[in-house]
Amino acid sequence: MIGSYNRWTLVVLLAGGKGERLGPLTTVRCKPAVPFGGIYRIIDMTLSNCINSSLRRIFVFTQYVPASLNRHLREGWRFITRPIIGEFVESLAPQHRTGEESFRGTADALYQNLPVLEQEDAQVVLVLSGDHIYKMDYRPMLDFHMQSGADMTIGAVETPKAQASGFGIFEVDAASRVIGFAEKPVDPKTLPGNPEQCLASMGIYVFRIAALRKALEESAGDPQSTHDIGRDIVWRMMKRGPVMAYRFVDMNKKASKYWRDVGTVDAYWAANMDLVAVDPEFNLYDRHWPIYTAQVIAPPPKFVFSEAGPEGRMGTATDSLVSPGTIISGGRIHRSVIGPFCRINSYVQIQESILFDNVEVGRRAVIKRAIIDKDVRIPEGTQIGVNAEEDRRRFFVSPGGIVVIAKGDVIQA
Repeated sequence: MIGSYNRWTLVVLLAGGKGERLGPLTTVRCKPAVPFGGIYRIIDMTLSNCINSSLRRIFVFTQYVPASLNRHLREGWRFITRPIIGEFVESLAPQHRTGEESFRGTADALYQNLPVLEQEDAQVVLVLSGDHIYKMDYRPMLDFHMQSGADMTIGAVETPKAQASGFGIFEVDAASRVIGFAEKPVDPKTLPGNPEQCLASMGIYVFRIAALRKALEESAGDPQSTHDIGRDIVWRMMKRGPVMAYRFVDMNKKASKYWRDVGTVDAYWAANMDLVAVDPEFNLYDRHWPIYTAQVIAPPPKFVFSEAGPEGRMGTATDSLVSPGTIISGGRIHRSVIGPFCRINSYVQIQESILFDNVEVGRRAVIKRAIIDKDVRIPEGTQIGVNAEEDRRRFFVSPGGIVVIAKGDVIQA
């Protein structure tokens, strides 16, 4: 049974990010729609957190190339909610209230859709980002917010000071009240009594709707505003009432807390590689915290050929995720994530790579530390991730050396 949280909480999932740091992966789709873990999209992680937290009134704010994301929401998420009792997962585009053709920032996205949000008769708005990988029950955070009497509560994850300069960092007092905020500071503020740890923003915010309206109206009318929640709304609400920090509680049941911002090619690749560990920190197989997505209608993956000898064909996959519909026909795969309906032909070697849907790899090709987008055909004998200089001449290569083959690329052997 859906509890009271669903009645007084409205979820807003920000999914309009252009994701330029993901390179060619976001030329045809927004960042939350990028495939992840074989059969999923990045946004499925956050949406699944909502469903597992009994929150089923969800607006998804879209903007940049939204077609792929909207199709995924239609095919995968309309069956999970029950509209007859007020549940929904619904996408909202810019409303042009400010005369702009697009959202000017995350705060402006809320402002443009404020009349729609207020029609839902909720007490609080839970604002989430659609491009992070983590498992979290939002209900304890909502309880914390209501019991504290705060106008705004911010989800925060402990981060070593040496890594904190890449995030928005909060300064808090001993009661977890936010007393300062800096975006990617050179010298980040640390936790009281712990000079080695900082509190980084997770892009998770809970607002009382009345207080949010005042801050958004101020921001919209200020010509100096950045129209961003972190850079603008936080300090406006700090001047008016209490803003609290809520520390992340991981539902993975691991000693460490797993939260990843997959906003760069290297971070995205690393998060996928985390999944193929023997005992992964982010566990897709946890039946107590399922990850939902659009169902793939396909037969099981198939592995064929088992010929003896060093030159024998061997269809194998070790330390890997292989999706339905894929046929490993005499190729060898190690530490990789293979999407649906791929075809891996004889004598192929694939290592530490990610293949999206419907990729075909020709005989004797070698692919190492690469990301291959949908529908790409890799000709026989092609080598990717073997010669760094040649890769940079032909393809997009990340700072960490990950080769990305874009959708629609025609590869010459």
